[in-house]
Amino acid sequence: MMMRISKICLSLTLFVTAVPALAHHSFAAEFDASKPVKLTGSVTKVEWENPHVWFYIDVKDPSGKTVNWGVEMGSPNGLMRVGWDRKTMKTGDVVTVEGSRAKDDSNNANARVVTLASSGKRLFAASSQGQPGQGQQ
Repeated sequence: MMMRISKICLSLTLFVTAVPALAHHSFAAEFDASKPVKLTGSVTKVEWENPHVWFYIDVKDPSGKTVNWGVEMGSPNGLMRVGWDRKTMKTGDVVTVEGSRAKDDSNNANARVVTLASSGKRLFAASSQGQPGQGQQ
């Protein structure tokens, strides 16, 4: 009986630890480096969670309509190594994002660099580690 309980516990542990890995994806699976975007807008939400930090900004499109964009950055630990923390960017902040658009042309992007309008500070943000321009610029 004890052996069976141990096997069940081990199985549950393996399943629970595998679930976050299923949610993770590579840059190339979701984003197209040949589709550069540069967006400026006001931050509406920040999700500082693993495996990637996401934030959302309201951007005016060419017709003047406000469109909400989702922007993926690197992992919280990776971002902290290059100067970010949970308080670096807050709801209401105006930011400019340079990055790559989603392959499906949705209003999602992967940020390479984020510039904070209030301070002019430029911070590396990409989820694909090892790209040129890592660190503060």
